[in-house]
Amino acid sequence: MKNRYAVILAAGQGTRMKSKLYKVLHPVCGKPMVQHVVDQVSKLKLDKIVTIVGHGAEMVKSELGDCCEYALQQEQLGTAHAVMQAAPYLENKQGTTIVVCGDTPLITAETIEALFKHHIDINAKATILTAIADDPSGYGRIVRDEKGHVAKIVEQKDANEDELKITEINTGTYCFDNAYLFKALKNVSNDNAQGEYYLPDVIEILKDQGERISAYQTNSFEETLGVNDRVALSKAEAIMKKRINEQHMRNGVTIVDPENTYISADAQIGRDTVIYPGTMINGKAVIGEDCEIGPNSEIKDCHIGNHTVIRHSVAHDSEIGNHVNIGPFAHIRPQSNISDHVRIGNFVEVKKSSMGNGSKASHLSYIGDARVGADVNIGCGSITVNYDGKNKHLTKIEDGAFIGCNSNLIAPVTIGKGAYVAAGSTITTDVPGEALSIARARQVNKENYVSKLKMNHNS
Repeated sequence: MKNRYAVILAAGQGTRMKSKLYKVLHPVCGKPMVQHVVDQVSKLKLDKIVTIVGHGAEMVKSELGDCCEYALQQEQLGTAHAVMQAAPYLENKQGTTIVVCGDTPLITAETIEALFKHHIDINAKATILTAIADDPSGYGRIVRDEKGHVAKIVEQKDANEDELKITEINTGTYCFDNAYLFKALKNVSNDNAQGEYYLPDVIEILKDQGERISAYQTNSFEETLGVNDRVALSKAEAIMKKRINEQHMRNGVTIVDPENTYISADAQIGRDTVIYPGTMINGKAVIGEDCEIGPNSEIKDCHIGNHTVIRHSVAHDSEIGNHVNIGPFAHIRPQSNISDHVRIGNFVEVKKSSMGNGSKASHLSYIGDARVGADVNIGCGSITVNYDGKNKHLTKIEDGAFIGCNSNLIAPVTIGKGAYVAAGSTITTDVPGEALSIARARQVNKENYVSKLKMNHNS
């Protein structure tokens, strides 16, 4: 196979977004638009990927990392000028180059591969990716000759009455013979109203030289959607959400209400897991088989085992084991490690803590900066008091300990193996294993106190 390259155009500011965030970094289903494009292109294992950056260049580089090369377009002087910035990387190479916009997050590796194949099979020097649009307004039209070959691309403002009726549109994605591309780019003029260098002019230059120009028509117009404003962003989000949800359902996941379930592009979900309405699964979450997630739960960057239930709860950046039951209304904060068969009940918050096998905190507890062993019971209203106003401290609760309701464990402190803490205690020193610790005021009953109080009040 000939060498293959990609140029991703990601230098425009995106003024129509009316945003402080650089356009191609706006997320679609939790991932920046340009990352979607790079991920799809990367699936093809090309010889080189060059991303053209401009506004927000450092932010784009930080997001994409080392998955591609970068070329800086300091002034945005048009799409042809943008591709020219890749010359130091590609100009003297033989092969085929695809040019794709970084604001087309819905394009797929399959469509790009088909475009490459079509281009190479017919030995074209340039191939345009086209699509049929129900409403082609605003798009350049593909005019074909009587043999079906591309005669020209006509922009809407220049189209005559017959050309305006054409529904095959230019998507802005192209395949080129790399050597011919960079040679033709040197002849592109900026003699136009905007004073910019346009990539479609390369098509005209090659055609005037008698080179073969082709078009590959994709059957999915939605894949070619370019995002230039918040309205288009919402459309892309809806299409991507539907695509992701359908893929999971085909892979054996039950999504009760796909319209009201949001799953990131990078999430992984096992077979026979059920996702209930109102659930958001974000980031690189991994969820095992036979789980129940939701309703109205938020999972982000968690690794969740099999047969686990999470209802009406939030869990971020944590490890959650098998046969775990969380919620309703629980909060698993980052860097927590919940082992197998653990129960985290309603209004329980776990922060940067570990819970051993079979342990449970069933109601109204805060477990922060704690290392909880196996088979520990943490009673209703009990908390680890981890913060002294300056530093966080560790609480250790060893295997089989029992923490009575409404207890305060003042860190740093260790509750020994099998120890009991009496309800209502405030523990400030270590409790030995198998001990019972009671740290509360002794109860005093003052008989007839209320009667005497009333008498004094009435006198």
